[in-house]
Amino acid sequence: MKKLMFISSGGGHLEELLQLKSLFDKYDYSLITEKTDTTKYLKKEYRNVNYLLYGTKDHLVPYLFIFPMNIIISLVLFIKYRPDAVISTGTHTAVPMCLIAHFLGKKVVFIETLANATSPTKAGKIVHKYADKFVVQWESMLDVYPDAEYWGTIY
Repeated sequence: MKKLMFISSGGGHLEELLQLKSLFDKYDYSLITEKTDTTKYLKKEYRNVNYLLYGTKDHLVPYLFIFPMNIIISLVLFIKYRPDAVISTGTHTAVPMCLIAHFLGKKVVFIETLANATSPTKAGKIVHKYADKFVVQWESMLDVYPDAEYWGTIY
């Protein structure tokens, strides 16, 4: 059975990612997001849930320590689960995992957020270069990413 890793930051990106939960029963999956009060419930509803440290660029000093730690945690989780592909709806939390997967020869599917209809996210700009499939949820985003695929929204 193929192993898929689903990863996103919390909030809206996680809500988008969970729209893909119908895939969970079809694959050996792991789910990774940031650990916050609003994501603790995931361990009760899904299997193979792991958490990264929560950090935001709005609080730069702590983030400068959290982001490198998340890179290390991402590498450990990648080795633990050995996914065939990584699927992400962003954002900064997911970038290291997407790059690890790419550089270790695994597939990367990145779905740019529904929240952006005309401009790229920072994470999208980085991962776009490495993704095997880059999906946009607005047709207008094909002007930003001409080689992306438009599949409509995941809601």
